[in-house]
Amino acid sequence: MKHGKKYSEAAKLVDRTTFYEAADAIALVKKTATAKFDETVEAHIRTGCDGRHADQQIRGAVVLPNGTGKTVKVLVFAKGDKVNEAEAAGADYVGGEELIPKIQNDGWLDFDVVVATPDMMGVVGRLGKVLGPKGLMPNPKAGTVTMDVTKAVNDIKAGKIEYRLDKANIIHVPVGKVSFTEEQLSENFTALMDAIVKAKPSTLKGQYLKSVTLTTTMGPGVKLSVAKY
Repeated sequence: MKHGKKYSEAAKLVDRTTFYEAADAIALVKKTATAKFDETVEAHIRTGCDGRHADQQIRGAVVLPNGTGKTVKVLVFAKGDKVNEAEAAGADYVGGEELIPKIQNDGWLDFDVVVATPDMMGVVGRLGKVLGPKGLMPNPKAGTVTMDVTKAVNDIKAGKIEYRLDKANIIHVPVGKVSFTEEQLSENFTALMDAIVKAKPSTLKGQYLKSVTLTTTMGPGVKLSVAKY
């Protein structure tokens, strides 16, 4: 893959043979961000899990102390009193059955996270083919299937992110923006890693965290030392 001049210059700052401590990696990642927009800082965590086994699946959510730097649009499927509760909590869209054709037929997807009360999962289930592949399906493990819609919406707006294994058993998650201070990024990264270390499947034999890389949207990857995890 051919990279542009800016990327090549940024890549020179990174020693590919070094495994950096988190604080050094964060400082370096900020330096290598050259795009004209506020790039997202991402963590890519390669695990020793085998997601094909149900007992080695990793899925959960964590509230980043300093948020993600992104305004997140939340859609809540609810009925009765829960509709008012979701609206009061600041959900961007709240509805039920009537939203199905809008999403299914009109391709409306102007939201980043979907929350549903358990009694609405029958309705939401019909959207599995649309929401599933986009990673938008509500899930109890991620706290997005819940009767406490106030907490769910508040957490998401405060910077809650979901993490899960992809097909290659890697977790990809945002930890903030380049405009964040090093301290803010460090706090977010620590909160994320604590959650992922806690999520280690008890059945896993061998090394859990194989590699951790930090990168910006357009920048080169910076490898971290995983020894302390």
